[in-house]
Amino acid sequence: MKKKHNFFVIIFLTFFTFIVKAESKILSIGNSDAKVIVKVFSSLTCPHCASFHAVIFNNLKTDYIDKGLVRFEHHAFPLDLAALNAEVVIRCQSNNDKRFELLEEIYNKQKRWAVGSDINKINNLIIDLGSNFDLSKEKMRNCLNDNVAQDEILNQRIEAQKKYKIESTPTIIVNEKKYTNKIDYKEFKKIIEKNL
Repeated sequence: MKKKHNFFVIIFLTFFTFIVKAESKILSIGNSDAKVIVKVFSSLTCPHCASFHAVIFNNLKTDYIDKGLVRFEHHAFPLDLAALNAEVVIRCQSNNDKRFELLEEIYNKQKRWAVGSDINKINNLIIDLGSNFDLSKEKMRNCLNDNVAQDEILNQRIEAQKKYKIESTPTIIVNEKKYTNKIDYKEFKKIIEKNL
């Protein structure tokens, strides 16, 4: 009987670890028990995504996320190799707050690093940004050479495409309802308030 019990404990712990690991691959901020969950599927080279982050996310953080009313999830939906590599570098940082700070910096400086077609030059510019967020250049280069990290992000993109039929970025999901039209913060607040 004890052997059987131990077997179930091992299975549970393995399953629990897998769930925790899977959850940690999504960049999220805010109360995990919040009534409203905002998921944003975006590409880090997309100007509309950068604009959404600067205008909507930062207001949302002040008005709702910091007050524990909303959980925000950034879902990687890279449209090109540069966006994919920027996502890899963000995930190279293990501290969640630093990840969001780096995400913000990558959006803020998008016009500076997401230029041209030379991926090596783009990678170097991303690495320069990451080095301001407690990441060594060597660690970031190792992350960029890690096919597992790239595959995880691309698999998440495939799953999101299947589940939400994403046609453009950013695609915003509020409590599993999809919004694709351009939304200003006043409209977005109405959507949040309706769900609280």
